[in-house]
Amino acid sequence: MSSDVKSIFDGEHGKKIIKSVIVIVGPTCSGKSNLSLKLAQLLPSEIISADSRQIYIHLNIGTAKPSKEQLKKTSHHLIDTLDPSENYDASLFEKDAEKIINQIHNKNKTPIVVGGSGLYIKALIDGIFDTADRNEEYRKELSQQRKEFGNDFLYEELKKVDPESASKMLPQNWKRVIRALEVFHSTGESILTHHQKQSNQKNRNYNYKQFGLNWERSILYENIDARVDEMLENGFVEEVKNILNHGYDKHLNSLNSVGYKEIIQYLDGKISFDRANELMKRNTRHYAKRQMTWFRKDERIHWFDVNDNRELDQIAKKIIQTLN
Repeated sequence: MSSDVKSIFDGEHGKKIIKSVIVIVGPTCSGKSNLSLKLAQLLPSEIISADSRQIYIHLNIGTAKPSKEQLKKTSHHLIDTLDPSENYDASLFEKDAEKIINQIHNKNKTPIVVGGSGLYIKALIDGIFDTADRNEEYRKELSQQRKEFGNDFLYEELKKVDPESASKMLPQNWKRVIRALEVFHSTGESILTHHQKQSNQKNRNYNYKQFGLNWERSILYENIDARVDEMLENGFVEEVKNILNHGYDKHLNSLNSVGYKEIIQYLDGKISFDRANELMKRNTRHYAKRQMTWFRKDERIHWFDVNDNRELDQIAKKIIQTLN
């Protein structure tokens, strides 16, 4: 074991000094999975996927799931766990990931959480608010108002009672607006207040160290285009066909993601293959941009600038040095 690794685990009487959790974030195609595998070669660890689609069986090529060889070499969690017909969300991920983190630490290993689902990462580190009573009747009333008067009407209503929360939302994010109105109606407090309470109640036994991979945008977009071409060459269309042939509804939430949506449109005869290819690349670029916007808001993330995947070896070593 290297001296870097020993410093993590060896203290007085050889006991672990601090319970660290490494968190690798960044946009799609940024090399997060490769970096996690390189880290796993350098210290005793196991990987937890924070990808909202890799958790489903059958969704392999379209989610850039680790290969069978990689899964055998390093223990992975929350991959190939659910049937595509099952629903999963950030609150469930928070509970599942915390249990797994405990199990990994009990083996004297370091958990490595890796993924681009920002809400999943936030739920794990800061908690997710889901305790306020839901008021279905009031929710239906708000939905009806939206149908009659539009998103802006609801947004203005939120500004009246909870201007701080409204300032952090957009009218088109009407589901969030409705939820904020519902929380205020049920509790008399801002949804931000409840989020803060939840965060303060989080288990602070762990030191979450977040690291992000930042690529120059034009290079990242080249990586995205190359991955889409590779996915299609590796049989992505056949993968989607097989999923649908198994009887899965094309409207399932698990299939409501970039790549699967476009190929389903192609298989339905709504767009050409070339158009599906084009849309996959465009929509993946848009998704990557949204991911970066989300992660950039978190000042706790330490960013590494990357220009080439060959730099990931040095980045892995630098991450281990920060754990000392």
